[in-house]
Amino acid sequence: MKLYKTIGLAAAALGFWAGVYAAPLQASPVPAAESAAVISPADGLGSGALLAAQSNTQTAAASGKEVKKVKKQTAGRDRLGDLAPKFAELNDDVLFGEVWSREEQLSPRDRSMITIAALFSAGLYPQLKAHLQLGKEHGITKTEAVEMITQLAFYCGWPKAWSTFPLIREVYGDDSHDNVGVPENLSAFPIGEPNTAYAKYFIGKSYLARLTAVQIPTANVTFEPGCRNNWHIHHAKSGGGQMLICVSGRGWYQEWGKEPRELHPGDVVNILPGVKHWHGAAKDSWFQHLAQEIPGTECRTEWCEPVDEAAYGKLP
Repeated sequence: MKLYKTIGLAAAALGFWAGVYAAPLQASPVPAAESAAVISPADGLGSGALLAAQSNTQTAAASGKEVKKVKKQTAGRDRLGDLAPKFAELNDDVLFGEVWSREEQLSPRDRSMITIAALFSAGLYPQLKAHLQLGKEHGITKTEAVEMITQLAFYCGWPKAWSTFPLIREVYGDDSHDNVGVPENLSAFPIGEPNTAYAKYFIGKSYLARLTAVQIPTANVTFEPGCRNNWHIHHAKSGGGQMLICVSGRGWYQEWGKEPRELHPGDVVNILPGVKHWHGAAKDSWFQHLAQEIPGTECRTEWCEPVDEAAYGKLP
C-alpha cells in the first residue's frame, strides 16, 4: 500500500518538475580507512543508502571525535558548470544538498520512487535510467521497479512502460539465476532478492525480503554460510535500535567487548541504540533472521570495519 501511495503522489504532483532531476548522483567512494558510512534508518531495511553514498567521516585529530559531513554533490558542475553555472549550482547545492538530504522528512528510497515516477510520466528516459540506478542503490528492488512501472502505465501511458522496462533490465540485469543454490523452504518467510544495496557492508552473499513497512518495519535477511555483516551501530535521538528474531539455521551475534552468542531458530536479540555489534551465519550453515527496526527519531546506522577474519574463523 505504501508503494502505491508513493507512486500515486509522484504521478499526480511531480511530473512538472521532472526535468529538474536531470543530473544523477555521482558520489565518489570514500576509503574505508578514512570513514565509516552512515545510512538511515537501519541496515538491510532499506531506505538510507543516499547518505551511505554521500557521507564521509572525518576524524578531528585534536579531540578524537568523529565529525559527519555530507559529501558535496558535483555532478551539475562537472557536466554543466561551463555552460549553465547557475543551473549546476542549483542542482548540486539545492536539489541534492538541501532537498535530497532531508531524510527526516522523506527517506532517500521514497524520494527515488517519487523521482522515478516523475521522470516516467514526463518520458525523460536518459534521466530515468540514471535514477533507476540510484533507486537500486537506495534499496528499490527489481520487483518493486517493475510493479511501479506497471501501475504507472495505466496513468501515464502504455508506450512509456514499453520504453522503460528495457531500462530496468539494463540497470538490474538478468537476475533469474541469482538465487540458485539457496536451499528451498529455509523458513516460512521469502528469500527475497540479493541484498545488493548493502553488499559493501557484508562479507559473503545475503538476501533481503521486505515484509512490511507499517508499524514496525520488518525484513527477512538470509545469509549464506560464512556471510556476516560489518560491525555497525544503530544511533537514535530517542527510541530506535533493532530486534532480531532468528527463524532458520545457525548464526552468530556479538557486541563489542563481549563474547559471541550462538543463535538458533526462536532466539531473539534486542539491540539497543549505540551498541556496536555484528551478526551473520555460522561457517557451515545458512541462517535467517527477521530484522525489525524499532521506531525512533533521527535513526541512522553507522557502518564500521569488517569482522576480524581470524576471530570469525575460530568460531565453531
